[in-house]
Amino acid sequence: MASSNPEKVMTVLDHIRELRNRVLFSMVALVVGFILAFIFSDRILALFTQPFIAVPSAVDKKLVMHSISEGFTTQVKIAAFAGLILSMPVHVFNLVGFIFPGLNRRQRGLMLVLLAASLLLIACGVYIGYFNIVPLAIAFLTNPYFMPPGVGLLLNYETNVFYVLTFMLWSVLALQTPLVLEVLLIMNVLNRKQVLKASRFVIVGIFIFSAIVTPSPDFISQLGVAIPLTILYFLAILIAKIFRFGEGR
Repeated sequence: MASSNPEKVMTVLDHIRELRNRVLFSMVALVVGFILAFIFSDRILALFTQPFIAVPSAVDKKLVMHSISEGFTTQVKIAAFAGLILSMPVHVFNLVGFIFPGLNRRQRGLMLVLLAASLLLIACGVYIGYFNIVPLAIAFLTNPYFMPPGVGLLLNYETNVFYVLTFMLWSVLALQTPLVLEVLLIMNVLNRKQVLKASRFVIVGIFIFSAIVTPSPDFISQLGVAIPLTILYFLAILIAKIFRFGEGR
């Protein structure tokens, strides 16, 4: 990958050294992020237990542990995920910094737009998952109609904390797929008309995908993933039509 400065051409060895330094920097950032997340893990865990406060139950505590090690292991796992998220800007910065010198001006501009769109979709995925879909799914699954009279509800701490986390992660990843589709259209790997023609099969695939990735078998959470994905799928095609992407095949 050549440098953008014509007077400075990087050798393969220079690229390897740069890659090594960036990987080491990312690993240090990941460790620091994990330590910070572990220190404040009680506040982070409070975010994941908050959706269960309003759950009707016959027991005093909404979430219970089944073993003495469950609290510690859950805290470590959550800190690891949170540490990865906290250090993500460093990883993105290293990736962009490593790739940018080999791109021309148009490619750099396009990458910045896609990066901004990716960050926006991540924020939307977190917001929709946490504030809209998860509360609806919990309210639906814990509806008293599904519990016979006299039967209480005992919710496991680790299982349900990771129910919220897993759903949020899948929401974020799912909302990145239309961006991948847009990139493939920009690169002319896919033809826009063929993608539109296959929309009926794609929609069926989206609903199957939503049923697989959602951490519970309720249709509320499945619709919460499938509907935004379907909208973004057609939005990606519309953007491709406006800018004439995906016409090379």
